[in-house]
Amino acid sequence: MEKRIYLDYAATTPVDPKVKKAMLPYLSQKFGNTMSLHSFGQEARETLEESRKTVADLIKAKAKEIIFTSSATESNNLALKGIALANREKSRHIIISPIEHPCIMESAKFLETQGFEITRLKVDKYGLVDPGDVKKAINPIRKSSISNGARKNTILVSIMHANNEIGTIEPIEEIGKIIKESNIQHPESRIYFHTDAAQSFGKIPIDVNKMNIDLLSASSHKLYGPKGAACLFIREGVKITPILHGGGHEGGLRSSTVNVPAIVGFAEAARICEREMRREAEKLTKLRDKLIKGVLEKIDGSHLNGHPKKRLPNNANFWFEFVEGESMVIQLDLLGVASSTGSACSSAKLEPSHVLLAIGLKPQEAHGSLRLTLGRWTKESEIRYLLKVLPEVIKKLRKISPFKKHE
Repeated sequence: MEKRIYLDYAATTPVDPKVKKAMLPYLSQKFGNTMSLHSFGQEARETLEESRKTVADLIKAKAKEIIFTSSATESNNLALKGIALANREKSRHIIISPIEHPCIMESAKFLETQGFEITRLKVDKYGLVDPGDVKKAINPIRKSSISNGARKNTILVSIMHANNEIGTIEPIEEIGKIIKESNIQHPESRIYFHTDAAQSFGKIPIDVNKMNIDLLSASSHKLYGPKGAACLFIREGVKITPILHGGGHEGGLRSSTVNVPAIVGFAEAARICEREMRREAEKLTKLRDKLIKGVLEKIDGSHLNGHPKKRLPNNANFWFEFVEGESMVIQLDLLGVASSTGSACSSAKLEPSHVLLAIGLKPQEAHGSLRLTLGRWTKESEIRYLLKVLPEVIKKLRKISPFKKHE
């Protein structure tokens, strides 16, 4: 294989060399446990708090509102289950979208087995949630009782900031405003607002105060940091029950020895993103638009998934008539291009993407999806190469397609 072109940055990103450099001392020289009283431990503790502030600054939060976890999956589980458990005696209604990451979808399913009521909103053909639907779904003062005497008041709304598959950016600020207004009108029935920002954190601006966000999940390895580090923003005053119990790390909300080297890398990655975000977004948007235009012009029967404008700067997702997504990924890999079909966490499954089904695609159409996500080191020459080989791949696969008769 002569070429190796990586166009799967939404799945994971390579560690930035600057991030690796920042981490190295904490792998061997500065290795103290943050809970230790001696100088090694206190040195690690000081570094941890500096990293906390750096991550918080990227979303305009307070340092004490950031707790570190091991992954966005853990952060999302803690957000949903932690809020649910902390408030189960007074409320058991939660609202999510149908295109959330599997860790949100599965957490919601689990909570249903525990007596919680889950409302799954609809999305339009672009994957957008209608803020009006959120407003209609909220139950601020619904006094009918359920098991254990708890009321069906809405306690949590969880809508992802940007979708991991199709890249659509949700109207988070508008939704946050609706929830804030409901809380002002019904202060006795507090609704919390959570967003999964794993794909948007570090790529587009986020202000948790302007957006009225109470909880936010983010992950290091999506923004050129190491795997094994993530965070959950929890607004000051929000009551949440931990799901990991132990030595009381992270303010008692996430027990486990703190992964200082990975967190240092996470913070350095966040610092770089804060400095380079605008310039990088402009570069990637140009490459993304070149890619989308090229695919739609060069390949008949190609369709863009997600919103044409309200999408992440690095995301391009298509479905192709009479082609299987798995076959495209394999053929492109043989040509040196890494891509994906569906999300990375579930791309090995044969079921059609729940995201693509939610935006109205038929199972056969959803199976023909291809996600191409760009990143910091994507070159225009790589996009040109992809636009050269992809039409031939599609042509080849259509000739042997089981979905269409060919002459």
